Amino acid sequence: MTSWLHLFIAIFLESLGTTCMKFSQGFTQLIPSTLVVICYIGSISMLTKALKGINLNIAYAIWSGLGTAIIAIVGVILFKETLNPLQIVSIILIILGVVGVNLLS
Repeated sequence: MTSWLHLFIAIFLESLGTTCMKFSQGFTQLIPSTLVVICYIGSISMLTKALKGINLNIAYAIWSGLGTAIIAIVGVILFKETLNPLQIVSIILIILGVVGVNLLS
C-alpha cells in the first residue's frame, strides 16, 4: 500500500511541477522555476520508492497517463486552454488505459 501512496504523491508532484513550468515563463521567474526543480526531484524520488512494490511497466503507465490527463484538465481550468472533441476522447482513452492496466495486473 505504501508503494501506491508513493506513486500518487509522485503523480501529484509531477503535475504540480508541470503547472509551475507554465508559470515560470521559460524559467524567467525564480519561484515557479525553483518549484519546477523541487517538484520534479520529489516526483522522481517518489516514483523510485513506488517501484519497490509496483512493477515498472505498471507504475510508469499510471504515472505518465494520469499525469497527462491531470495536466490537460489543469490547462483547461487554470489557463483557459481549449480541448477539441478528439482531444477529450483521447484523454478519456488514456484514463481508461490506466484503469485497464490496473485491473489486469
